[in-house]
Amino acid sequence: MTLEIVVIWLLVGLVSGWLASQLVRGGGSGVVTDIVVGIVGAFIGGMIFRAEGWHAPFRGYPGLIFVAFCGAALLLVVMKLVSGRRR
Repeated sequence: MTLEIVVIWLLVGLVSGWLASQLVRGGGSGVVTDIVVGIVGAFIGGMIFRAEGWHAPFRGYPGLIFVAFCGAALLLVVMKLVSGRRR
């Protein structure tokens, strides 16, 4: 993996994780947490979009960020529901 690819993954993860945190939690969760949520969200979003035969509405990095954002938001909603049931 080249440095360029790693930087792209980190930036996409940061942007999509931060956007999802803003939507679901009302604020960011910190740089590292937003990156992790965004990267995991990219995998979740990619699997869901591929399984459903959907395509990102944008080309290039905006489309990648959109798919990652959708997955990250879903991840945060599920985490919120699970943590709410424990209380």
